[in-house]
Amino acid sequence: MPHEAAGQAAAGQAWRIIADLFGGVFVGLALGFIVDRFAHTGPWGLIGGVLLGFAVSVWMAWQTAQRLMAQAKASGVEPKSVPFDEDEED
Repeated sequence: MPHEAAGQAAAGQAWRIIADLFGGVFVGLALGFIVDRFAHTGPWGLIGGVLLGFAVSVWMAWQTAQRLMAQAKASGVEPKSVPFDEDEED
C-alpha cells in the first residue's frame, strides 16, 4: 500500500508540472490573441505571447520541480539510482 500512495503522489506531481507547462503557453496564447485583437498587430502578438508563455511555463515548471526536490530531501527520501542496461537499446 505505501508504494501505491507514493506512486500516486509522484504521478500527481508529474501532472502538476505538465499543467504548468501547458498552462503558461495557453495563457500566453490568449494574451497574444487579445493584444492582436485590440492593437491590430497581426500575428506578432500571438508569436510574442506564445514565446513569453513558454518561457514563463518553463520557469514555473522548474520552480515546481525545485520545490518538490526540496520537499523530498527534507523528508529524507533518497532517489534510487537506476543501472544502465545495454540490452534495452536493441
